[in-house]
Amino acid sequence: MDPLLVVGILIILFAAFTVLKAVRIVPQARARNVERLGRYHRTLKPGLNFVIPYIDRVYPMIDLREQVVTFRPQPVITEDNLVVEIDNVLYFQVTDPRAASYEIANYIQAIEQLTVTTMRNVIGSMDLEKTLTSRDTINSQLRGVLDEATGKWGIRVNRVEVKAIDPPKTIKDAMEKQMRAERDKRAAILNAEGQRQSQILTAEGDKQSRILRAEGQRTAAILEAEGQSRAIDQVFQAVHRNDPDPKLLAYQYLQVLPQLAQGEGNTFWVIPSEVTSALQGVSKAFTESLPRSAATREAPESSAMEEEEVVKASEAAAEAVADAQDAGSPSGPRQLTQAVNEPAAPFTDLDREHQER
Repeated sequence: MDPLLVVGILIILFAAFTVLKAVRIVPQARARNVERLGRYHRTLKPGLNFVIPYIDRVYPMIDLREQVVTFRPQPVITEDNLVVEIDNVLYFQVTDPRAASYEIANYIQAIEQLTVTTMRNVIGSMDLEKTLTSRDTINSQLRGVLDEATGKWGIRVNRVEVKAIDPPKTIKDAMEKQMRAERDKRAAILNAEGQRQSQILTAEGDKQSRILRAEGQRTAAILEAEGQSRAIDQVFQAVHRNDPDPKLLAYQYLQVLPQLAQGEGNTFWVIPSEVTSALQGVSKAFTESLPRSAATREAPESSAMEEEEVVKASEAAAEAVADAQDAGSPSGPRQLTQAVNEPAAPFTDLDREHQER
């Protein structure tokens, strides 16, 4: 083979390789630093870029997008000397490729170590309870410190999130017991409140029902009293219109006597003094001669007829007493017989006042 041909082929290959090394294509949201003769020259932008082969050195691409870094849980001591493990997540973005390459050797490792030290400083000033309830405060303090420290590295920390805070197992058990006690307390309080509300509502219902029942009974009593008043008034008016005879009243007394002795437990009952007067009126009514008609007006009066009428009146009074004796106890008829046989006692002022009433 001709040596000149081989040399020509090698020259063509070298020229093609040189052209390929002079052309560099950078993707979107990426950047590459270029050194010329060992010194930083420029940063290649996204798109087609040309460099001088064998003189310019192009470094690997740097991602300019926001990146998420998760660090393994780190043990941290709280203010009350409890060791907790905290797992956090970091969101950052490279804003200056030159500073990210020349100001720090490994910015990922630097961010991790800075996050751990800052977190220990922040958590060390809080107790466990405050640590568990102050995640926003921890996140804001971590972000402020990291953003300030990484600014010279060409990195912007967008957000720091505490993903998990794991206290010791004994503390977890104590917290669970405390939570269970709090829930039991709330349940007991809610149960007591419900019972109190139920009793209040029941009492209010009973109160309203008693009020309504009392109002109904009052209305019924008023109506009943009005009815009795009207009935008594009508009877009183009827009696006064008809002008009853004392004999009729005496007869009514005799009809009421058997009713006084009714009842299983009645062993003693009192006959008012008006009954004696009534019985005397009945005896007098039977002993007095009835007004004669025109047919019998001229007949001679005989003492035999008067005696017969007296006997009949006595028998009628004795029958009334016997009826009272059959209906009541033995003490009642004895008093009635005494009231019939004995003469009427003289009226006292109290008897007169009672009769007037």
